[in-house]
Amino acid sequence: MPVKRTQHRQPLGQILVQQNLITEEQVQEALAIQKERGGLIGAILIELGYITEEQRNAALAEQAGMEFIDLDKMEIPPDVISRVSVSIAEVYKIVPIRFENNTLTVVLADPMNINALDDLRFMLACDVKGAVASPAAIDRAIEKYYAGQKESVDQLIEELEQSSPGLKVDYQSSSHSQSIDLDQLEELAHSMPVVRLLNLILLQAIKDRASDIHFEPFEDEFKVRYRVDGALYEMMPPPRHLALALTSRIKVMANLDIAETRMPQDGRIELSIAGNPIELRVSTLPTVHGESIVLRVLDRSVVGLDIDRIGLREDDLETIRSLIKKPNGILLCTGPTGSGKTTTLYACLNAINDVGITILTAEDPVEYELDGIIQIPVNEEIGVTFARILRSFLRHDPNKILVGEVRDLETAQIAIQASLTGHLVFSTLHTNDAPSTITRLVDMGVEPFMICATLEAIIAQRLVRTICVECKEAYEPTPEALATLNLTPEEVQGRKFFYGKGCPNCNNTGYKGRTALFEIMLMTDQIRELVMQNASHMAIREKAREQGMRTLRESGLLKIYDGWTTIEEVSREVAVD
Repeated sequence: MPVKRTQHRQPLGQILVQQNLITEEQVQEALAIQKERGGLIGAILIELGYITEEQRNAALAEQAGMEFIDLDKMEIPPDVISRVSVSIAEVYKIVPIRFENNTLTVVLADPMNINALDDLRFMLACDVKGAVASPAAIDRAIEKYYAGQKESVDQLIEELEQSSPGLKVDYQSSSHSQSIDLDQLEELAHSMPVVRLLNLILLQAIKDRASDIHFEPFEDEFKVRYRVDGALYEMMPPPRHLALALTSRIKVMANLDIAETRMPQDGRIELSIAGNPIELRVSTLPTVHGESIVLRVLDRSVVGLDIDRIGLREDDLETIRSLIKKPNGILLCTGPTGSGKTTTLYACLNAINDVGITILTAEDPVEYELDGIIQIPVNEEIGVTFARILRSFLRHDPNKILVGEVRDLETAQIAIQASLTGHLVFSTLHTNDAPSTITRLVDMGVEPFMICATLEAIIAQRLVRTICVECKEAYEPTPEALATLNLTPEEVQGRKFFYGKGCPNCNNTGYKGRTALFEIMLMTDQIRELVMQNASHMAIREKAREQGMRTLRESGLLKIYDGWTTIEEVSREVAVD
C-alpha cells in the first residue's frame, strides 16, 4: 500500500550521508535551519553549499525508487519521442526515453510529481514509469528532440472536427433533463482529445501571459477568448459539440460537481507549466446555452511584486517609500477593477517586509502568497467578513495591516480605529481619481475629522499597455489623435512619439506587457482644512495640483514622451482634465 511505502522511505539527509556527499553534522545543521524557518532540506543543503542541485535530484530519485538519468549522454529513438506530443512535454516538463512491454518510461524534473504520471497514464493509454533528471537537462532535451515541432490549437481543433464524433453530446438535451449521465461525463472529461485540447489552450494562454481565459457557450458556437495586457483575444473556436466535454474537464480538474450545471461554482486548479507553479481560479456561471467558465491565471513569474518595477517615477517612488515607513495612518489605493491596485499594495508590503515587523492581510481572495506575511481569506458565507477579521487583527499584535477593500462604513471605521491605535493600514477603494476618494468616504458615512486624523495619502492608478521593444517605431501623430488628450501640435513640438507596428514577439499587437500610471495625493494641512470645510472634490483637486500632485493624464503624457506607451492607450484609460 502507498502508506507503507512512505513510512519506509529513507530521509533525504540519510541517503546523502550514505553516498558520502555530506556528514551527519551537516545534516543536523540543515535540520536546525529547517526547524527555525521551514523549507525543504535539499534546498537548504544546496544553499549551504554542501551539495549541488544534481546531487540533490539523484538522491531524490533514489528516495522515490526511481532511476536517475543523464539525458545528455543518451540518444532517444524518434518513435519513443513521437509517443508524447510537444505540448504535453512542455506542460508536464517531461521527456519519454523508453517504451517496452506497453510501459513508457518518462523523465521528470520533480520525482514528487506523482500526479503527472497519473495524468500521462490517462492520456497515453499505457502504463507510465517515472525516472528523474535535472530540470536543465530536461529543457535541453525538449529543445533538441522537439525542435521546430509546434502543436497549435487550430491544428488540434481541425483534427477533432474530423475524428471526434464519439464525443458529440447535445448540451440542450442534457441541460433540460432532470439527470445527467455521470459516467458519460466522466468519460468525456478524461478522453484523450479533450485533455489534449484543454492542455494546449491553457499552455498557449499562459505562454502569451494571459490573465484570464474565457470559455463561452453560444447557440451555434463555443468561444474561447483570453485576456492579455487587459485586451481580449479570440482563439479559433472549438467544435460546439465539445462544449460539455471541455467544461466537464475543467470542473474535474477544479474538484467541482460536474453534475451541477444550474448553480454557479468556484474552485481552483494548481498546475506546473514548464516547472513554474501556476494557480487557476475557476468560476462557472449557468447561461441559456450551457455553462460559461472563466479561469483567472495567477502566475507569480509574470507579476512584478517589486516596488521598483511597478512603473513609479523616481520622485513618486521616494514619496511611496516615505509613506510606507510611517508608523500609523491609512494609505488608500484607488482605481477600477483590474487597474493593478492589489499588485501595488503587495509591492509596498514586500518593500517593508522584515523579521522585525508583523504584517497581517485580509483578502477576498488571497491572490498571491507572500513569504513572511500572514494572509487571511475572507469567507462571507460563514461570516468571516473584512470587518470581523479586522477586529481580530487588533488583538493579534500587528505592525502593518492590509484590508483588501473598504466596502462599507463598518470596515472603514475599524480601519480608522486600527490606524488611531498605532497601525499602518493599507487598503483599496473604487473611485475614478484620488480627490474623489474623499467624497466617497464621506458618502459612506465617515466623519470628515476622522478622515483628516488618519488618512495619509491616496494613490489612484491605471494600467496601460507598453509598446513592444522588438517592433517599436517613431511616428507623427495626427491632430485628431492629439485632441483625444487635449493636446495641440504646438504643445508637442519637438516631442517624439512611438508605436509598435506588430511582430511575432507581441502576437502582432504592437504591445507587450503593462505599466502603471499614478496620481498620488498627499494629505497636507491645506487639503485637510478643505476636507473639514466639506469642500467639493474639484476644490480638493485644484489644491492638490497647486501643491504638486501629478494627475493621471500628466503621468500618461510622461509615459508617452518617454516612449513607454501610446496616445491611444492613455486616452482609453484616462479621462482628460
